[in-house]
Amino acid sequence: MSTSLLPLLLSLLSLLSLSPPSHSLTPSSSPCTAPDHSSTLQVFHVSSPCSPFKPPPQQQPTSWQDSILQIQSQDQDRLQYLSSLAAIGRKSVVPIASGRQIVQSATYVVRAKIGTPAQTFLMAVDTGNDAAWVPCSGCVGCPSSTSFSSGKSTSYKPLGCQDAQCKQVPNPTCTATACSFNMTYGGSTVAADLSQDTITLATDAVPGYTFGCIQKATGNSVPPQGLLGLGRGPLSLMSQTQSLYQSTFSYCLPSFKSANFSGSLRLGPNGQPIRIKYTQLLRNPRRSSLYYVNMIGVRVGRKIVDIPPSALAFNPTTGAGTIFDSGTVFSRLVQPVYTAVRDEFRKRVTPKNLPVSSLGGFDTCYNTAIVPPTITLMFTGMNVTLPADNFLIHSTAGSTTCLAMAASPSDGVNSVLNVIANMQQQNHRVLFDVPNSRLGVSRETCT
Repeated sequence: MSTSLLPLLLSLLSLLSLSPPSHSLTPSSSPCTAPDHSSTLQVFHVSSPCSPFKPPPQQQPTSWQDSILQIQSQDQDRLQYLSSLAAIGRKSVVPIASGRQIVQSATYVVRAKIGTPAQTFLMAVDTGNDAAWVPCSGCVGCPSSTSFSSGKSTSYKPLGCQDAQCKQVPNPTCTATACSFNMTYGGSTVAADLSQDTITLATDAVPGYTFGCIQKATGNSVPPQGLLGLGRGPLSLMSQTQSLYQSTFSYCLPSFKSANFSGSLRLGPNGQPIRIKYTQLLRNPRRSSLYYVNMIGVRVGRKIVDIPPSALAFNPTTGAGTIFDSGTVFSRLVQPVYTAVRDEFRKRVTPKNLPVSSLGGFDTCYNTAIVPPTITLMFTGMNVTLPADNFLIHSTAGSTTCLAMAASPSDGVNSVLNVIANMQQQNHRVLFDVPNSRLGVSRETCT
């Protein structure tokens, strides 16, 4: 992990008006040492008491404004990563934690074990990525001292060019004994050997799981202890565990105000919420990893905003449409959608006629306390009304409040892509039910 980027999560905590818990965790009460149970995985925030990624105080951002600008820059890089993806039944709950530790990686991490005997890693979870990969012993350029020792695992197996999985990785390279591949992840490149071993999630052991064993990495975007892809491709967790989890999972992403910064990743159809509203999942062959949905409108207060239907339309050829993404922090709306939502938001803020200021990519900020209107995201068959904590950022250094959404980039593939990001998803249970082609959302406090 790039230590210069680690402070950003701590800055998020302050800008969201987080007050640290007044008590200290004891070994008996700490979720860090609590064993996973059933098929539930705890999700850890990168700055939680359980996280090894917390930066020292001297590396924290100098100001709230600088923190926002840096995070926005990282989100821009994340959108570029999403752009690069355009290419020609059991219950298992995994603890999930938010970890904005790198530029392109998912924002949340879960505890997973690989090998026999098991070696433990905090792996980033990413709905926009398919394959899993971990740094391996001897890796050149990997950002963490934590690495997988394949020689210590009795169940480890390297895969060769004759194995079918070798055709499913990007840019495969064959040697006499191994299938290797190269890929780009954000601003980094990764060279890995295709491998198999047992992966254990909570109490579920998955033998023969295919992943990349990283041998060389460049750049600062590589998740320090690896990545677990939750996308829809053939090497994703869902595809490799269809008989176990039936391509179904949900997560509850913790708010930055959560005392322990922890939520959960629940794998499989069992234990999922019964009372939940659904919208249809759409599939884009050109961006096969991503979870598209049909957003049909936005309501601000009581008014459904006037948006051109073409700005929300799903188009597999151009990549247009709306996705749910776990790795982007702030939602991005295509320019006509964002402009309409922003203008209506400004009209309905009280007190009326307040002067508006800007902060980086955020152009709707106020230097005094406000009463915001509600914001409701409207999808086919499902409306999601967001609490204020899901769309407002408050500075503790002053009285600045910003609308935590922005316009999509004006150029490139992502100019037509609406991204429902993790701040807007926090404290909601988001259910991905691929066999039934649906995505559900319900309110839930993630702790």
